[in-house]
Amino acid sequence: MMRKLKNLICIAVLLSICIACKKSDFLNKKPSSDITEPTTLTDFQLLLDNTTVMNSTGGLAQASADDQIVSYPTYQAATATERNAYIWNKDVYGGDTGISDWNYPYQTVFYTNIVLEGLVKSDSVSSTKAQFLKGWALFSRAFAFYNLTRTFCKAYDAASAGTDLGIPLRLSSAVDYVKPRATLRQSFDQIFADLNESINLLPAERPSTNLNRPSKIAAYALLARISLDMRNYTAAEQYADQALTLYSKLIDYNTVSQSSDSPFSKTNDELICNYGQAPVYSYLTGSHSRALNRVSPLLISLYAADDLRLRIFYGQSVDVSFYKKRGYNGNGLYPFTGLATDELYLIKAECLARRNETQSAMDKLNQLLILRFDKSKTYRAVTASSPADALTKVLLERRKELVWRGLRWHDLKRLNKEGANITLSRTLNGSTYTLPPNDPRYVFPIPNDEIALSGIAQNPR
Repeated sequence: MMRKLKNLICIAVLLSICIACKKSDFLNKKPSSDITEPTTLTDFQLLLDNTTVMNSTGGLAQASADDQIVSYPTYQAATATERNAYIWNKDVYGGDTGISDWNYPYQTVFYTNIVLEGLVKSDSVSSTKAQFLKGWALFSRAFAFYNLTRTFCKAYDAASAGTDLGIPLRLSSAVDYVKPRATLRQSFDQIFADLNESINLLPAERPSTNLNRPSKIAAYALLARISLDMRNYTAAEQYADQALTLYSKLIDYNTVSQSSDSPFSKTNDELICNYGQAPVYSYLTGSHSRALNRVSPLLISLYAADDLRLRIFYGQSVDVSFYKKRGYNGNGLYPFTGLATDELYLIKAECLARRNETQSAMDKLNQLLILRFDKSKTYRAVTASSPADALTKVLLERRKELVWRGLRWHDLKRLNKEGANITLSRTLNGSTYTLPPNDPRYVFPIPNDEIALSGIAQNPR
């Protein structure tokens, strides 16, 4: 079985590399005779269970956000891409190629297209397992397309989405054609089409162990996240409700170790679908070395003394600065970027506040927060005097709860479109760098090697 998996991965990797080759180059290369083409349901499942490809996301958003600060020596040791992303340089890549934020999602798309095309040819296409695999592949393709749009496209605006640039929507595993960039609206239409089709094919139950595999809960949770990014708060609330109706467990943080550097398990009760950042940008986003980066003091200052998240999420070094402990999805060294119930509670609370349901918003928020504070002390429920006050308090808790998950950057894009007017600023080696609201640098450039190969339109910076 392991040999077969390796062979399947070899052919998938070979073909995905050939996407970046000329047609004649590919046709002139004969693959090894012991490489097996995926044709059976077992083959397709092995491809989808390859979590290194299927459950990895990029890290540019985390590297550029305001969760962390780095010293100048650490900054100098980092890659060109890390350094430029950290100070929001117009030239992000500085000559670096093979950019993971572009390549990983498109490798996922390639795998899913192989599975979807193979299932059509399969004699077992109508079986229960085949239908599940189809739903899984559609979910994974949607997640990959979504990660590409929020990294390489503007924040969604219904008024301009029909002309704003989206992404190349590769819906075939063929390696001999180039797709231009679709519009942003077309890109999101495809994402929603894939997810809506997947819902009818995925199981309603959350998997107890294989959390890399999606469920209806995961599809609704992803739809809620995407709708929030689009500022479609009515839809975001509806999808959050549908996900929470199926699964709504939260962890009592009084039961979580405050001393462990890996406080969460990879199957903890709040996880819905497990994704993580690809192993890139270690100097800015990794949690394997306390010496590399530090949590922003401004972020640390937001936590109350009896807020257990302060001691569970972070450790404190001898110089009293704080570092990020290992991931929310177990002992991973890089940020958790998947789906979890705490995010759904916050989406629901935010949407309630935005439709002027002040008390209901606070009730939903307190359902989460009461499990985040030290029970040896009296918990004081959060209250709000108005919908605007409720929204401010929900967004504050979103900032404190969803740290190191690759979400902050996209929240900044969305909230600045709402008029939040948040300016980012860093000081490094005596120089100050700023990023104004709605700046073009919130949209990362398409990697230069992709532009050279395909000729697709570049993003202005």
